[in-house]
Amino acid sequence: MQRLSILSKFVCLAALVPLVAAQSPAWGQCGGNGWTGPTSCVSGYTCVEQNEWYSQCIPGTVTTTTAPPTTTPPVSVPSSAKYWFSFGDSYTQTGFQPTGALPSPGNALGNPPYPGFTATGGENWVDYVTTQYNKTLLLTYNYAYGGATIDANLVQPFEPSVLSMTDQINQFLSGAGKKPTSTPWISDNSLFSFFIGINDIGNSWYLPGDRDAFSDILLNAYFALVQKAYDVGARNFLFVNVPPIDRSPLQLSSDQASRDAEAAVINGFNTKLVSKINSFKSANRNVTTYVWDSHTQFTAMLDDPQAYGFKDSTSFGSAPDQFWGNNYHPSSYAHKFFGQTVGSDVLKNTVF
Repeated sequence: MQRLSILSKFVCLAALVPLVAAQSPAWGQCGGNGWTGPTSCVSGYTCVEQNEWYSQCIPGTVTTTTAPPTTTPPVSVPSSAKYWFSFGDSYTQTGFQPTGALPSPGNALGNPPYPGFTATGGENWVDYVTTQYNKTLLLTYNYAYGGATIDANLVQPFEPSVLSMTDQINQFLSGAGKKPTSTPWISDNSLFSFFIGINDIGNSWYLPGDRDAFSDILLNAYFALVQKAYDVGARNFLFVNVPPIDRSPLQLSSDQASRDAEAAVINGFNTKLVSKINSFKSANRNVTTYVWDSHTQFTAMLDDPQAYGFKDSTSFGSAPDQFWGNNYHPSSYAHKFFGQTVGSDVLKNTVF
């Protein structure tokens, strides 16, 4: 079986812009293993390496290191504002740094500049839910980090600098989790979301041993982190299962047996995730859970792409009719469907 790195889950990327372009656009891809497109960026942007597979055009003032604390005076936030604390990997990331500008009215995702550093090169589902598919002002603290696994001690990310979900939760607990005056969230006005597992499976499905048992180990670590959020006041939770990444353009280059094996692990993990959600809800008081079944939504769109305005389920690129923006991540056009599903159907625009 072909062995694929964790990159092949969330960070393994391909062309985001036409290959004939002289320069990559703002937030576009400009390098990476196998990249044959432009390696320079439009004026005001610099090509910054994110990992072996992906370099992106970032504004000259933005770096991938932790930004210094903001000195901007506090912004008045309406009492009706809601707070969203998001954890995950490159399907979710926007490049938020908790030491930079915090979310506020008119800048609901804080830093970096909208739509942020995303794997799509444009808006992703978090952007869309925050800015379009919600009921009221939603201030989004998106701790997700490209390439993340649940715990680096269980499944190593593609490089040591990647912040696992364990790191992300600890980052939250040491900052916003303390409910500072800058982030006055309470149980009733906050949502905690978790979209994780793609990299965990992508970097381990082919290893020897009982993969089903290993999914239990992963999910135990996962929900230990969810419990930490509950312990500091989280009560509203959105869980996202693992989509059928075995059907991505990158994975389609593998043999059928490998794809089938990965699909089986994904399905087993997702089944166990439902059970863990139910157990967590039963064990803790006043918990409300929402589930976005991304696997079913991806499957429906890939089975009939034309019904959603996409030309096929296998190619990738920057055109509006591409489901895949690159060889492992859906396009911003697909993410808009995801955002609408989460905001309008899963959360139903009733609370957030």
